Amino acid sequence: MATILNCDYSNPDHANALAALVNEYIKDEMGGGHPLSVEERSSLIDGLRSYTKAIVLLAQTRGSFVGMLIAFENFSTFSARPMINVHDVFIEKKHRGKGIGRQLMNIIINEARNRKCGRITLEVRKDNFAAQNLYIDLGFDEADPEMFYWRKDL
Repeated sequence: MATILNCDYSNPDHANALAALVNEYIKDEMGGGHPLSVEERSSLIDGLRSYTKAIVLLAQTRGSFVGMLIAFENFSTFSARPMINVHDVFIEKKHRGKGIGRQLMNIIINEARNRKCGRITLEVRKDNFAAQNLYIDLGFDEADPEMFYWRKDL
């Protein structure tokens, strides 16, 4: 069992852990990106701190930060209620399969209920079967009608 904490951006341990976990996620085979520069690490923390609808959870075991969940509250025009989009979930490789992702997801589900959200959305890679199985077990399913995830990099 991990201890799950709300990220306190003013706490250097939290800020450093968050930036390190994001970098680990980026470098992971499921991340597929380039590590953050020093400037980007600072922008990450400052940006999340200033974005009041960000929800950032850190998972800690035995004094080490081993996982994170980053989500954002938004508003659904179709249900006229808030909604939460889970943007990133990452657990260090050696801590996977221990229920930490489930802990993080259960907390965000409860937070969505507390905020009277109408739904939670997330994206999951087609080749990330472990995450898909967790999300299915938690009651997530493909959107009906089926949707595409598109983007335009700027």
